[in-house]
Amino acid sequence: MSKRPAAESLIGEIRRTATVRPGTRMVKVLSARQLAGHLRGWLPCGFCYREYDLAHLRTPADLAVLLSDSGGAPGEVVFALRWRAVGPGDYEIPSTEYRGLVTMPPHDRVGPPVIGSGFAPASQRLIPEFVTADLADLPLTANASLIAYTSDGTEVTLYSYLPEQRAWTRMFGPQWRHLVAGVPGSSRGPFPADQEYLPTEPAPSRFVGQHNGEVYEAIADPPGEFRVLAKTRAARYPVERLARRCAYGTWRGATCTIVRAENGWLRIRLCRPDGESVARLGAHCVERGVYETWAPAAEVTDARTVDLPYDL
Repeated sequence: MSKRPAAESLIGEIRRTATVRPGTRMVKVLSARQLAGHLRGWLPCGFCYREYDLAHLRTPADLAVLLSDSGGAPGEVVFALRWRAVGPGDYEIPSTEYRGLVTMPPHDRVGPPVIGSGFAPASQRLIPEFVTADLADLPLTANASLIAYTSDGTEVTLYSYLPEQRAWTRMFGPQWRHLVAGVPGSSRGPFPADQEYLPTEPAPSRFVGQHNGEVYEAIADPPGEFRVLAKTRAARYPVERLARRCAYGTWRGATCTIVRAENGWLRIRLCRPDGESVARLGAHCVERGVYETWAPAAEVTDARTVDLPYDL
């Protein structure tokens, strides 16, 4: 039944019983390339899963079906990003609203096909899958981590996120250095396996909160702690309201989120990709379900910053 579209009433009702609540642990399985990207500042987006539903999958072979990259077989290690959900509104079921992903031509697709039932295309397991709302970036919550799973099922925490410093800190010792041996470096040099502290650049998607009538950048530590972003502990005031700030725009009739801006150009991501819009905009698939392209900033209309509030 999980191989059928969710429009069929019974499978749709079954899928809706898998829900996300504040504090739910979410996981995204990563390739080595994606691990390096997140250490440089990438944020969670696209397809992800509840940790509860993956608790029985502990090896690279088990988790391979959930890879969203085109890097092939995971080999002796597979990586994952783990964070906690702030609210259910950040996640959607990839079914009816994302029909374009189901009908995407194979040559425009990366990773496993999207079935449309809301379940991963696993032949022997029933795994409900989610996508981030509008396929947009989600800000990282406090204590997010990058982890590795080895062929014997061992889980190793590689890095932990420090929101006040906007940086990852290394958690693994020399005995696990071989796990990151195949992680690609960047134009600045090889992968910094021995680096203790890896700062990231500020991203367009972030948490903002209200304290005493003023709006500040905020930190989310779900399920119950939300505070002003400040490096000194005395200034970490609790916020009365919290929202996710995201940039949207329209290019050639397609609604997109704005990922970043460079020299008069905008990197945009389609909110509802389908074969026609991907071809018309010249977008390409950067990972399963996520389609991006560059657009001249002057041609992007209705560019706006939206604050999406959470129910605290």
